[in-house]
Amino acid sequence: MSTRLSPRQRPADNQVVPLKHPGRIVAAVILVALAAWVIIGAAGNSAFGWGTYVDYLFDTRILAALWKTVALTVLAMVIGVVVGALMAVLRMSPNPVMRGFSWVYLWLFRGTPVYVQLVFWGLLGTIYQTINVGFAEITLDSFLSNFFVLAFLGLGLNESAYMAEIVRAGVQSVPEGQSEASKALGMTWGQNMRRTVLPQAMRIIIPPTGNELISMLKTTSLVIAVPYAGELYGRSTDIAYAMFEPVPMLLVAATWYLVITSVLMVGQHYLEKFYARGSSRTLTSRQLAALADAEGVPPANVTVEEQENR
Repeated sequence: MSTRLSPRQRPADNQVVPLKHPGRIVAAVILVALAAWVIIGAAGNSAFGWGTYVDYLFDTRILAALWKTVALTVLAMVIGVVVGALMAVLRMSPNPVMRGFSWVYLWLFRGTPVYVQLVFWGLLGTIYQTINVGFAEITLDSFLSNFFVLAFLGLGLNESAYMAEIVRAGVQSVPEGQSEASKALGMTWGQNMRRTVLPQAMRIIIPPTGNELISMLKTTSLVIAVPYAGELYGRSTDIAYAMFEPVPMLLVAATWYLVITSVLMVGQHYLEKFYARGSSRTLTSRQLAALADAEGVPPANVTVEEQENR
């Protein structure tokens, strides 16, 4: 005959005792000690030139170069997204000529280093001084001597090759049945893309696009190959060469890169959260209750105890 335990005598339900991991504690202590050692050592090392770092962190020349870096990043990404979306459409086109043109474009810009492409853009002024269109001769000196324009064009066209694959992957991730349902409702191709395909594809497109934007911010340091030295890295390097103090000026540039990258990461987080609405895989309490009612039979690891009639 079994004896029933009173509620006070029963053991606590679902009492979980976590396993102890002494190795993790030791590793954490070692990491904290290493971080403290690096920070204290750098703070007391005069070679870092912390005085110069503080003096030039908010220097007007550095701040002006910072805004030019942001402008280069935004303009290059706009070109990359627009041209990349166009190349993605051509890549999925049933026309073999358009599909072949897109493939060659991606092969060319993805297959060569961006630094080499920027050097080539800087040399365009020596290659094409004028263009003869048959009825007129166009002079390109004013355009090809504007290194700022050449810089963001070179960066943007290189980025478009990568954005094309990102957009294509996002569009192809949407089930075909979604487009067929839109056509059945009488939507045009543009309405189908705007209302059905793109809102679902954005969940796939946004994360890698955010990574490309952050990468583009740092890639602007290569436009010195055009040559354009008005951005953050180029300007800080010029000041460092004049003072013969490269380390503190590199720290200044690195600090501002970290600040802008942090802002972009926060924006990417909220943008991903916005487009992830309605895609949560977590069941609500109402859905769990409905699922339990639909099953009708409790799971095997749950014991149902009959209530005694009183």
